[in-house]
Amino acid sequence: MKIRVALVSALLAVSGCSTLSRSGPTSPVTPVSTPPTGGKVSTSIVSAMNGGLIGGSIGSGLSDAEKRKGLEAEYKALEYNTSGQKVTWKSDNSSHYGEVTAAQPYRVGSQDCRQYTHTVYTSGAGVTARGTACRNADGSWTPLT
Repeated sequence: MKIRVALVSALLAVSGCSTLSRSGPTSPVTPVSTPPTGGKVSTSIVSAMNGGLIGGSIGSGLSDAEKRKGLEAEYKALEYNTSGQKVTWKSDNSSHYGEVTAAQPYRVGSQDCRQYTHTVYTSGAGVTARGTACRNADGSWTPLT
């Protein structure tokens, strides 16, 4: 009986709970520990996000520069942060600011994906949007619609 319990326990331990692709097991997604120096994200990477969550209703009333800061924060949260770690941004010219938090990464087929939230604050009142984005081979993230 003890051997059977040990065998079942060992099988459960090695089977895990990860999603498998048809080509076999995948390695877990591990965010990069530090963003690039200077803190700026390239224009092409931000453009690939198709407006992100901040391009929706939570971004109405923000300037283009504020939306850019929000998109950069979304990218940094998805690409570099561990689950639950916040990335914040603040407007240079107004009282608008926000925070983005990405959840645990997971794999769908051959793509790494993450759910995330973005909260935008205007005069202290916050509005939150939730979404999911998947990472492309070039390092950009595409939000799912």
